[in-house]
Amino acid sequence: MSIRKGNPFIPYKKADTVIVDGRGKKIIDKLVHMGINVIPTIKHEKLYEAISYHPDIILHPINYTTLIVEPSMFYYYKDKLRNTNIKLIKGEKHLGKEYPDNIAYNVARVSKYAIHNLKYTDEKLLYYLKKEGIEFIDVNQGYTKCSIANLSENTIITSDPSIYNKALKYGIDVLYIKEGFIKLPGLDYGFIGGTCGLLRKKEILFTGKYEKHIDYNNIEKFLKKHEVKPIFLSNKEIIDLGSIIPLLCN
Repeated sequence: MSIRKGNPFIPYKKADTVIVDGRGKKIIDKLVHMGINVIPTIKHEKLYEAISYHPDIILHPINYTTLIVEPSMFYYYKDKLRNTNIKLIKGEKHLGKEYPDNIAYNVARVSKYAIHNLKYTDEKLLYYLKKEGIEFIDVNQGYTKCSIANLSENTIITSDPSIYNKALKYGIDVLYIKEGFIKLPGLDYGFIGGTCGLLRKKEILFTGKYEKHIDYNNIEKFLKKHEVKPIFLSNKEIIDLGSIIPLLCN
């Protein structure tokens, strides 16, 4: 059976499963109430506390049915996904605490591109992305998945200038917002990509409300322009939990 092509961060049908930060108990409860299966992350002991549970730091969906996972986390997710159609690949890079030793899997995907600081991307992840026919965009930012909110195949929101400028050159429709105004406990602020994930085309899950963001109106207009409906998992302020990773397990 052939593997369906497409950006795995943009489910072609409603995601039945999501991977989220295991500390977000109320958000997990909300997702379960919505009928979505949740795989909560566990702590990676070598990462600093703020990002130690973030899924976009320790794994990356290569396609709709394949995940690459940081070696020390591999068997946890193998167990969680053992009765599904998801194939797991063990990555090569063991993550460390300090940048850039913690960014090997934090790769963004837009259209046919993977966006990352390619000096630090896990070698096995690069290999499998090349096999998928993915092209690469090299940027200064290492936390590219954190920094990019996917709205559609060719549409993103970011607060990172290097990503914004490269995206424009590659014909990507991008909204640039000011950095900050997003909670990330333990750090000064978080990033827009870490606050959300598409449940399906035209529906995006947010960890909270972004009404206090200085670019609130621009975000609202951009979502409406692309007919993407926001679903808020909390009435509290938006928080960076390392992305909501959608999976199609069934």
